[in-house]
Amino acid sequence: MLMNENAKMNQVEVSPDPSRRKFLNTAALAGLAGAGLSVGLSACNKESAPAPAAGTAPAAAPKAVASGSDLKLHMAPGELDTYYGIWSGGHSGECRILGLPSGREIKRIPTFNIDCMSGWGITNESKKVIGTRANGELKYKTGDTHHIHGSYTDGTYDGKYFWVNDKIHGRLGRIRGDVFECDAITELPNIQGFHGIFSDKRDPVDPAINHTTRVFCGNEFHIPQPNDGRDLDDPTLYYCLFTCVDADTMQVRWQCKVDGNMDLVATSYDGRFACSNQYNTEGGARYEDMMSAEMDACVFFDVARIEQAIKDGKSFTVGTSKVPVVDGTKAANTDPKTALTAYVPVPKNPHGVNASPDGKYMICSGKLSPTCTVIEVSKVADFFDGKLDDIRKSVVSEVEVGLGPLHTTYDGRGNAFTTLFLDSQIVKWNIDAAIKFYEGDKNVQYVVDRIDVHYQPGHISSDMGETKEAGGQFLAVGCKFSKDRFLPVGPMHPENEQLIDIRGEKMVLLADHPVHPEPHDFVIVKREIIKTKQVGNLADHPLSLKDAKESGVFRDGNKVTVRIASQAPAYSLREFEVKLGDEVTIILTNLDKIEDLTHGWAIPKYDINFTVNPLETKSVTFTADKPGVFWCYCTHFCHALHLEMRTRMLVRP
Repeated sequence: MLMNENAKMNQVEVSPDPSRRKFLNTAALAGLAGAGLSVGLSACNKESAPAPAAGTAPAAAPKAVASGSDLKLHMAPGELDTYYGIWSGGHSGECRILGLPSGREIKRIPTFNIDCMSGWGITNESKKVIGTRANGELKYKTGDTHHIHGSYTDGTYDGKYFWVNDKIHGRLGRIRGDVFECDAITELPNIQGFHGIFSDKRDPVDPAINHTTRVFCGNEFHIPQPNDGRDLDDPTLYYCLFTCVDADTMQVRWQCKVDGNMDLVATSYDGRFACSNQYNTEGGARYEDMMSAEMDACVFFDVARIEQAIKDGKSFTVGTSKVPVVDGTKAANTDPKTALTAYVPVPKNPHGVNASPDGKYMICSGKLSPTCTVIEVSKVADFFDGKLDDIRKSVVSEVEVGLGPLHTTYDGRGNAFTTLFLDSQIVKWNIDAAIKFYEGDKNVQYVVDRIDVHYQPGHISSDMGETKEAGGQFLAVGCKFSKDRFLPVGPMHPENEQLIDIRGEKMVLLADHPVHPEPHDFVIVKREIIKTKQVGNLADHPLSLKDAKESGVFRDGNKVTVRIASQAPAYSLREFEVKLGDEVTIILTNLDKIEDLTHGWAIPKYDINFTVNPLETKSVTFTADKPGVFWCYCTHFCHALHLEMRTRMLVRP
């Protein structure tokens, strides 16, 4: 569908200048085109300049333009940001907290990774959350956090929890909003490439429950089921499973077999539907086989019907998992009135699906098609209820926005903002105008504005944009490449997170922020929603010492427990002794009640280091396999007259 004259009306500054496109380096585009990408991209009738020769100096970086915006970015000393940004950390395996709009990084949250500072992955408590093998070692030492979303009450964030996925190992982590620490991790059965997640916004079964009760998990890589060595060479027998996890218990409730591969997930504001954009509806196992179809899909799940089907015994299990699985394939769901799923045709290999703040629409970005597809949620409901004869009629707009549309956010004023990966732009477009254009009014200009970003943007989020309270103040966009935006530090460049003012009709680029690779998704939450605890509670830790007098060394055969308290400026034990070969458990309680007085514990040569916050307790277990004197010391600035808090561990042969 070549762009016609009416469509061109909607291309506001649509083409980056040729020299800039040359700088962006289209070698990757050319490679993908050889695998079939050109079929989708040809629809936008764009021309790409050749890549610069190797060794060519980059062009001068386009300058950020802050004129026309009075949005405050630089907080005065002691001044707090007005928003929390909750960020995924990519293949670092962690999550991060940023203050916005300043962009200051406030905290890193170890989740699926090992963290030397906090002792995550080292202490007994954190190992229990992460998961261990029979020998006590961590089951996994790596992770890849992608998408992060929060818990809801009445359609907006409540600050209680945030969930994040681990794409590598198929795990879901939960972060408490009161302490910004991970408290639970669940491994999903029979899946690989766990990519998108989303929490429900109210209960799909009980209308009286208006808060999050379930978290839905997409599944990107289709595999043989069970994946135990059978059917390796027959991709027609591969399939994916959509997973529902209980928000409170973090137990897997059910799974649903689907056609195609799933990327991201969204949920409706009324609680009835979860949905996921899909590619590879062809069922291919190679790139070229995954890109042949002009239409893929956005699959909708009727959650209440699925759970009723399970109650009615219409489920099966896969492999050794006891999780009930329902059949959500097209072939098994031909009658809309009883169907568990419905597949809305969407072009082409869509990447991302996002619910509009008014709850009316789901918007899928085309990725290999230059289009965004607007799906009306009420019409999807009509299809399930037998009131709509064709699910494709739920599509109320499908408009061209630019090359490589990936993700969309909103301002709460009827406008959508979509990242264009290949154009390195954000496009602002009006949803109602796009619907009118699609219905035949070719005089409507739905594209409102475009702005260059630097470079190749992926995820995007506006302030409260994933809620009914979308604020429309600013948005952040995560750019895959930073190239020339920061001081060079060698071959590994930082990512570039950019902040954009969206209060006016024209977007204004405000700031660049280098970030440790490679964050993916993020949400932006009003400060007043988050209610944090500034000190711990000893009652939350069953091993806690209530008083320093409870300190001591307790032996049971070759198992030794050392109970010790830290209270600035000293540990409660000046020294303790164990025998070579003993299994030693150190239990450390921080008895300080003062905010911001964290203590640490490190043992040289034993690879042990962790921190304990005020009125918290942590423990670590190890074998005393090296004789000698070992000074255990506080790593967290516990100095008195330039001497750290310390105690001697004597390991006697």
